[in-house]
Amino acid sequence: MAAACSSGGGQTASPTAAATAGPSTSGACPTAPALVGDPAGWSPPTTAPVVVPLIIAGAGELACGPNRVLFTILDKDGRPIGAPDRTAKIAIFDLGRDATKPIATLDGTFIWAIENERGIYVANTTFPEAGLYGAEFTTAVGTATPVVVRLTFDVQPSSAVIKVGQKAPSSRTPTVADVGGDPTRISTDPTPDPAFYQTSVDQAIAAHKPFVLIFATPKFCTSAQCGPTLDRIKPYVTKYPTVTFINVEPYKLKLVDGVLQADVDANNRLQNVAATDEWHLFSEPNVYVVDRNGIVTANFELIFSDAELTTALDGIK
Repeated sequence: MAAACSSGGGQTASPTAAATAGPSTSGACPTAPALVGDPAGWSPPTTAPVVVPLIIAGAGELACGPNRVLFTILDKDGRPIGAPDRTAKIAIFDLGRDATKPIATLDGTFIWAIENERGIYVANTTFPEAGLYGAEFTTAVGTATPVVVRLTFDVQPSSAVIKVGQKAPSSRTPTVADVGGDPTRISTDPTPDPAFYQTSVDQAIAAHKPFVLIFATPKFCTSAQCGPTLDRIKPYVTKYPTVTFINVEPYKLKLVDGVLQADVDANNRLQNVAATDEWHLFSEPNVYVVDRNGIVTANFELIFSDAELTTALDGIK
């Protein structure tokens, strides 16, 4: 399991906030029996597969309960080969219970992360307990013979990341009122939309405004996805006039000769802002949809489809 990433601005990311934060989920989650060795049929392949599925998740992000699972398909040389004409299905196995019978079979929905360049797949599922799981991927292009590849992954009892159904943290986030009305002093977006910097998260919650919160930094993004995510969301500002849109730079910044630079630590590592820690984020970009009662109704890590975002916004407008 790994997060898809590429260099953003020369600095390295700081350790995730979740490494020190306590779990934010409530209630006990059962754990499947521990396994000794790989279950029959789930050992690593003896020869390199011609396609390689990769689940996009940081350590600890997949947890007991509902999950939005992102994955990509690579060729044997590690190049992304996901495409609209490539199908991808996943059979999910709770290996601690039964390594032969899937608990769910899912169709991956293809989304362009970067148009005509890099695509990923999304599937929604629920993990009933923590433990070792298996994913059997079946993928093909057109009428070609499908390729079947298996991998195993861990599901944790809980995750520190703020989840759907939880109350949104009342974070104080920068607005243009803090910087004389100039969004370029708080945003690394080359063409910032002023609407994204009018309201702080705590203000939106206090005023019972439904809002979309985007953690994205085009200049220092470790996933190379922040700029495309902001650009994808900007047209929705006029489509949903009753919804407040808020962008937050997840890392500390400083103005140097009028230009925003990363405020790195002594080891040249990016440092989280308070809001990133309060939301216990593992990665960026990350998009939250919050209703007028301050409850998170949707969360999109890394990328989303227009249909996903439209459905979420229709539910809070």
